[in-house]
Amino acid sequence: MHSDPVASRSADQKGSREHREPSRESRNGSSPQLDAVSLAIIEQLQEDGRRPYAAIGKAVGLSEAAVRQRVQKLLDQGVMQIVAVTDPLTVGFRRQAMVGVNVEGDVESVADALTAMSECEYVVMTAGSFDLMVEIVCEDDDHLLDVINRRIRAVPGVRSTESFVYLKLKKQTYMWGTR
Repeated sequence: MHSDPVASRSADQKGSREHREPSRESRNGSSPQLDAVSLAIIEQLQEDGRRPYAAIGKAVGLSEAAVRQRVQKLLDQGVMQIVAVTDPLTVGFRRQAMVGVNVEGDVESVADALTAMSECEYVVMTAGSFDLMVEIVCEDDDHLLDVINRRIRAVPGVRSTESFVYLKLKKQTYMWGTR
């Protein structure tokens, strides 16, 4: 039996970050501990997210059922996601930008508000010139302007933004392995 672990985002899931991004902490508040076999499974899926569980099992020394259980646990714990990665230009999104955001007050509440916006694909709290870095994927320049000017800047606590519009994507990879 061939198993296909790829999950892609459907239109109805687009705005539902809670559905797609479970907590990265275990129930006791700490990060999940990963053994060598789990790390090897992750590396197998980083190479090919559609690799059948039987092939992964052969590579890591487990049965297909054991791999399926481990993958589900890794997904449930938020250790990884299995998604279809696209080139935004080929699916109708003509403008991408990284936006640096400076915040007055609680950074986490602003990060939560930005995370809820479907155009914000990446939100990270940082140390340095910006409190947050936010990657935005938009249909065109008008959409980008609307997101930055009317939505991001309207979030309570946002003091300022600086936009870095992408001209060309040269490299995007998720094959950094495990440590």
